[in-house]
Amino acid sequence: MHQAIDIEALCAQRGLRITEQRRVIAKVLSEATDHPDVESLHERASAVDPKISIATVYRTVRLFEEAGILDRHDFGDGRSRYEAAPEAHHDHLIDVESGKVIEFVDPELEALQKLIAEKLGYRLVDHRMELYGVRLQRDD
Repeated sequence: MHQAIDIEALCAQRGLRITEQRRVIAKVLSEATDHPDVESLHERASAVDPKISIATVYRTVRLFEEAGILDRHDFGDGRSRYEAAPEAHHDHLIDVESGKVIEFVDPELEALQKLIAEKLGYRLVDHRMELYGVRLQRDD
């Protein structure tokens, strides 16, 4: 489900100054097919530019998050994980044993969430859903 999102272009659209180190971090995030934490981002970015400190990565992800470029997730493992803010909404299923994150979209679920909000007297403007599970054992 991951689509490549050009984070550097989003920075330009939002008027963020893009330093060379921010450019490297943006490229790493744009190419990520997972939901990396800061340590993973630092490892990947410093492979490109060894001068990038972990403090720079923390500051950059905070800046990108505040600008609405990144979404931060806490999948229950005590580490904040990041992904480019998607244009299309999706939810997450987290395998609690492996930590694998599966993105999904379910139109029936989306409709039900909207209906629940309306029954409670609200118009749904946004939501985030995270499901946590363990793989079913098959008797093959």
